[in-house]
Amino acid sequence: MGQPRLPARRGLGGCVLVLLLLLGGSGSPGTTPPPRPPWAEEQGPGPEGTPVRYEVVKKHLGAVGALSKQYWQYLACKVWQEGCEEGEKQRKGEGEAGPILSWGFPLIGRDYLEILSSWYCSFGKCCETGDCRIINNITGLEADLSGQLHGQHLAKEVVVQALQGFLQSPQPQKALVLSFHGWSGTGKNFVARMVANRLYRDGLKSDCVRVFVSLLHFPHHNYVDSYKVQLQRQISETLQRCRQPLLIFDEAEKLHSSLLDAVRPFLAQDDSKGQVDQQRPIFLFLSNLGGNTINEVALDFWRAGQAREEISLELLEQRLRRELQDAAENSYAHSHLLRENLIDFVVPFLPLEYQHVKLCARDAFLARGLPYTEATLDKVAQMMVFVPKEEKLFSAQGCKSVPQRINYFLP
Repeated sequence: MGQPRLPARRGLGGCVLVLLLLLGGSGSPGTTPPPRPPWAEEQGPGPEGTPVRYEVVKKHLGAVGALSKQYWQYLACKVWQEGCEEGEKQRKGEGEAGPILSWGFPLIGRDYLEILSSWYCSFGKCCETGDCRIINNITGLEADLSGQLHGQHLAKEVVVQALQGFLQSPQPQKALVLSFHGWSGTGKNFVARMVANRLYRDGLKSDCVRVFVSLLHFPHHNYVDSYKVQLQRQISETLQRCRQPLLIFDEAEKLHSSLLDAVRPFLAQDDSKGQVDQQRPIFLFLSNLGGNTINEVALDFWRAGQAREEISLELLEQRLRRELQDAAENSYAHSHLLRENLIDFVVPFLPLEYQHVKLCARDAFLARGLPYTEATLDKVAQMMVFVPKEEKLFSAQGCKSVPQRINYFLP
């Protein structure tokens, strides 16, 4: 296992050597450099000074060699976690025997080594996931969902458990496919962004993440054949670039059936490839389909005097799947995704009530560092439209326009 690393280490060794040549003699910060080269003072006048000059140069070249070794041990310990104990023993020995070489260990050199080791680690050699673009911070995701996603106890539970189980599985048999359903403004895009931010270092900007918006990327049905080729190519390229890609399809109910057929091979289990080359693709489909069914269940619970937190995933998932199968003339509902059970979890997003809108308004003020009062939060919530007409229970737009509405209350 150690053999393949040698070329990379030699290359890095060359980089360190060049670095040392550039830094050589820089000394520790705060050390006043001599105004003249040391051999200029130690050599005698005339030809007799030549041997002395040679010895002095040899002495300083030896110091450079010792410092180079010190730098290399530091880099090896930093990057490969090797030789750390040896370096510690050597430093202790030097401390007992006497002061170290007057060259010291330049702090600026440490800064350059930090940059060099970070550059090396950017190729994925030093991270727990094997790819520094992937961070898989499930704990952070859980905290974000608990603190920032309001009124969605089912989505919080399902998303965390699904991702955690998938990422911890030694050999996932297929891609993880989650289908988010609910009214606009209930948090589907918000959660998708949280997932990207907590699984990938650069969030939605990561090379591992691709977002497709139906009406933006595939607006004309006349060009669906061209879209199909482009979509398959872009998914394949993302899979080649990253072993754990995240592909998000917004407005999934508006995807043409041919485009859904193009996605299908990437979702289904491929027995011929076994573990699909150790890849762990994650697909999120965001759709407004099923929103009315979800709202009806939530309204029934409210009318029965039951808390919305008592709504179970089993109840909603059964109702959702039944509505999707009965949906007329919708390509997403009648696609292979549902018929072949390629969707692992149907994630319902409940309609948001008055208190949830107030929490969204509070978060919007905090995000901009602005002061607020309970009266201000009430005013923001009262600007929203609530349905049904009699009960006025659910926000028709969820929290979608809340960040814009707080502009009315700025000083």
